[in-house]
Amino acid sequence: MPRTDSSAVQTADHITGGFAKPVFDAQAIFRAVMDAMARPGTIQPTKAETQPPRPLSPVAAAITLALCDNDTPLWLDPALRQSAAVASWLGFHTGAPSADTPADAHFALVADPAGLIAFENFAQGTQEYPDRSTTLILQVTSLSSGAQLVLEGPGIDGRAAFAPTPLPRHFVEQWKQNRARFPRGVDLIFAAPEGIACLPRTTRIRAMEG
Repeated sequence: MPRTDSSAVQTADHITGGFAKPVFDAQAIFRAVMDAMARPGTIQPTKAETQPPRPLSPVAAAITLALCDNDTPLWLDPALRQSAAVASWLGFHTGAPSADTPADAHFALVADPAGLIAFENFAQGTQEYPDRSTTLILQVTSLSSGAQLVLEGPGIDGRAAFAPTPLPRHFVEQWKQNRARFPRGVDLIFAAPEGIACLPRTTRIRAMEG
């Protein structure tokens, strides 16, 4: 019987599963992210048909493919960094270089939000160039079954609420400190099976209920 080249099979597995229609799919995901960023706390349904290696989720993968390219250094949290398949898959589909440290990252991809390092470790931007900060893509299991976050700020008519889970440790306090650094600070994108939600640095968390 002919032998199977296992390395070739592994390589094929690492490069398949991207966007079926790269331009159309990337534009659709990009619009969903922009809509979620403009209206904090709203859930933007999305059809993510990517098939990335585990533990990277299809929605988080789709967001990364839509936003990252060879000019955007990407940092992976330990849960993703330990998977050579994830690194190979992302490298093939985005061309994004690996960020040596969190502070070097334009984007950070996080599969284990509960174990995430503090927000202050990521690029914060400067007073002159606040856009030179890290956008964190947090892979969560739900946007509606955690403790409810009550939000106020630009893009919100009165108040809004959503309930992502899991969250980074001391999340509300960390977010308060992040807002205090305005116009510097990080922005968050939540990637869940039901869709995408965002917290830009301008958003205030008025309460955490539940």
